[in-house]
Amino acid sequence: MDMFERSVDFLNTILWDYLLIFGLIGVGIFMTIRLKFLQFTRVFPALKKMVVDIVKKKPVEEGKMSPFQALSTAVAAQVGTGNIVGVATAIAAGGPGAAFWMIVSAFFGMATIFSESVLSQKYRETKDGEVTGGPAYYIKNGLKSKNLAMFFAVTCIISLGIVGVMVQSNSVAGSVSSAFGVPVVATTAVLAVTVAFVLMGGMERIASFSEKVIPVMAGLYIAGSAAIVVMNIGNLIPAIESIFLGAFSPEAIGGGVLGVTVQQTIRFGLARGLFSNEAGMGSTPHSHAVADVPHPAEQGFTAMIGVLISTFIICLSTVMVNMTSGSYDVGMSAAEMTKNATVMTQNGFATGFGSFGGMFLSICLSFFSLTTIVGWYFFAESNVKFVFNSKAKTLNTFKALALTALVIGTMIDATFVWKLADLFMGLMAIPNIIAVFMLSRETRAILDDYDNCVKEGNVHWDYEYQDLAEEEQTSRKPVLRKGIGTTMIK
Repeated sequence: MDMFERSVDFLNTILWDYLLIFGLIGVGIFMTIRLKFLQFTRVFPALKKMVVDIVKKKPVEEGKMSPFQALSTAVAAQVGTGNIVGVATAIAAGGPGAAFWMIVSAFFGMATIFSESVLSQKYRETKDGEVTGGPAYYIKNGLKSKNLAMFFAVTCIISLGIVGVMVQSNSVAGSVSSAFGVPVVATTAVLAVTVAFVLMGGMERIASFSEKVIPVMAGLYIAGSAAIVVMNIGNLIPAIESIFLGAFSPEAIGGGVLGVTVQQTIRFGLARGLFSNEAGMGSTPHSHAVADVPHPAEQGFTAMIGVLISTFIICLSTVMVNMTSGSYDVGMSAAEMTKNATVMTQNGFATGFGSFGGMFLSICLSFFSLTTIVGWYFFAESNVKFVFNSKAKTLNTFKALALTALVIGTMIDATFVWKLADLFMGLMAIPNIIAVFMLSRETRAILDDYDNCVKEGNVHWDYEYQDLAEEEQTSRKPVLRKGIGTTMIK
């Protein structure tokens, strides 16, 4: 067992310290240039449009989600314990400057997640009356590589639907037990019943759960963080200065006591940023694939909002709580602070809320973990449909397996299970990165098609034609005006 654990550690080092850092950032930079820095021009118009759509409550076609529901399900998975504990670990190990590089990775990640979203829309399929899609589908149908698609699907099922569920349930049980003194058994029972109720309702209930819980969950944490910053407003400017100074000269923070190098600062910042918003990982495209939109590009713009929420807002909230409250101590070495990273943010909230601070953070952590379980399960189920061709009996068996993993997760030491989750998440990201890069020409063509549609005043993508079998497409060439959803489907 010890040898197996060392092997997992070795593979994770190769994946996360080298392959994925360069691969994810590299594809993000490449897509940013290819898409002409769309981060600057598309996010806020998309945010405005989404608010209008929420107010109008447009009807959604059966078997699909509304754009907001798809975004909520994606954010449910993106926002987890990593946005609190993981971010604290990043600035503990990499210094305050890690926050700067976290934002850099999120900026480039927006272009990546746009690409994943539009590709999942273009290559999605309909099975048993429900739309489904994701990297496995655009790898199979776009790259024409069924083996690579199957590799992605299997690793995704293991990492998100089984191992990932275990570590998230462990976080909930541990947090509630320590903060409120509730027995782990009781917490497990409530969690299992809640998750089972949501999952048994299928896509519709998962979407409804996500769109109701996510805004409350995120708003609660952001408001609490803002309150801590306001209580320590005198430390805000010094905290911002230390972030920018530490990004390029970490030894200048605390007189070199931290013992952190620029390479470590960049590595921990980039890694945490990528992990927090999952851009390029291949997870969130599963929810964006089922969104009911008139054009794939529109859901791509919406997907970018998820990165804005998860990293630019929530992760930065965690950073500022730690930096302004004084829970981040520059007098300690990075090694010492990393050991105490789990309680660092808790101490930050305790400075303003007293004993309630620990309870507040526990509530936030519990909701973050709960929504992540639901989101990750939905993504894994999309791949179960891919591997087993969407058989109802198989899906019910997988639900039972995921709930079993949830229960087991509350009873074990999650340290090694987290390592396994990291390994499988890293493995599933590799084929997705390849696909995003190889299909980048199609992504750019879809964006150009959307712009042509806007100019002509008719934003439309011929999904009905897209869903036809390839031989039917050949015999039924659509007669549509140039630019109206025809660029990529001729």
